[in-house]
Amino acid sequence: MISLRGLCKRYGDRMVVDDLSFEVKPGTVTGFLGPNGAGKSTTMRLILGLDHPGAGTALIGGLPYHQIRDPLRTVGAMLDARALHPGRSGRAHLAALARSNGIARARVAEVLERVGMADAAGKRAGALSLGMSQRLGIAAALLGDPKVLMFDEPVNGLDPDGVRWVRGLMRSLAGEGRTVFVSSHLMSEMQLTADHLIVIGRGRLIMDAPLTEIIASSALTAVVARTPHAAELSVRLAAAGIAVERPGENELVATGATIERIGDLAYEAGIRLHELRTREASLEQAYRELTASSVEYGTSEVGA
Repeated sequence: MISLRGLCKRYGDRMVVDDLSFEVKPGTVTGFLGPNGAGKSTTMRLILGLDHPGAGTALIGGLPYHQIRDPLRTVGAMLDARALHPGRSGRAHLAALARSNGIARARVAEVLERVGMADAAGKRAGALSLGMSQRLGIAAALLGDPKVLMFDEPVNGLDPDGVRWVRGLMRSLAGEGRTVFVSSHLMSEMQLTADHLIVIGRGRLIMDAPLTEIIASSALTAVVARTPHAAELSVRLAAAGIAVERPGENELVATGATIERIGDLAYEAGIRLHELRTREASLEQAYRELTASSVEYGTSEVGA
């Protein structure tokens, strides 16, 4: 498990990470979201001991990174897929990591096979595409068979098949009981991959909740009902403090209540329903609502 308590980091006069506290638990894929400049990469660097906090703690399995005796066997990370010697082959890069961490050489072949790089392992790292560099970085993270895994933008440069493979890999690692912490800007992919989300903005925690709860909290998530008694149901819902719109004669859209609540109210009023369904917001829509006041480097909409 990863645990942060009151974590702070300042660069000059700017507080990049501001009193951040959360836990990343095993057995789930936890997505780490936030606008550019929110402090995601700095937070991950603080967890891995690559930067020192001004205050607070970042622990992996109850210990700060520098106190972990076998770091590569405890936590595997990929923060920058290009951070390796360009003249070394992928196989040589992994072999050096294995040798320096007391990991059997046979493990190199295993992880190369798992990430689909067995045939390209002899290529120099500097000649690899970004997508293949990502695969090599993931292989390095898996090398020590760690219980905790951290990835920063793992699908950058991957084709659709590669993106789908990473999605399956993240979920399979979590299914093995590992702690999987993934930072990404691709909301559609996070919606398909993550079980839980941690959202930050301007270095502060905005939301720490299951994916389904965050989507359900969106103002764009609503209940759609079709009934020949739409006018009567609208009055009943409004009396219960539920916001209602009437897009059609026999249709209404209600926000601020669950589908169960709408169904119960219709039943109590003896109103026949022809359809009752939830219209969910996308993660991107929910995310934009959450972070609207935290965007530092935004752009205007085309045509606005």
